[in-house]
Amino acid sequence: MQHRLIALLVVLIAAVTLWQRESGSGLAGPGFADQGLPPEALATVDLIRQGGPFPYRQDGTEFRNREGLLPAAGRGHYREYTVPTPGAPDRGARRIVTGGEPPSDWYYTDDHYRSFRPVTPPGDSPP
Repeated sequence: MQHRLIALLVVLIAAVTLWQRESGSGLAGPGFADQGLPPEALATVDLIRQGGPFPYRQDGTEFRNREGLLPAAGRGHYREYTVPTPGAPDRGARRIVTGGEPPSDWYYTDDHYRSFRPVTPPGDSPP
């Protein structure tokens, strides 16, 4: 039941995000999509910028950069957020990791922290 509710929430967020992009009112507009991120990442960015609510209790928790793949930063600098994977029975492997408050650094991983790439939401300066 919980998985169905999460899946429904993901679909709803994606639909609202697409509607916002079409109407020009979205926070994570087409510029972010041009970076090759899935639509669910766009919805996650919108949730991050709005301060939630997030579909997973782990969202917004500290990301400690144990892999050492992101630039070194003090404890608590990085936060992680789930990018839902449609059809996955769990959170899946996709995440957005932000740095700073408000976020000034944005990274995307689709392989559960084995690699990251910097991304730039619209309105932010490139890294």
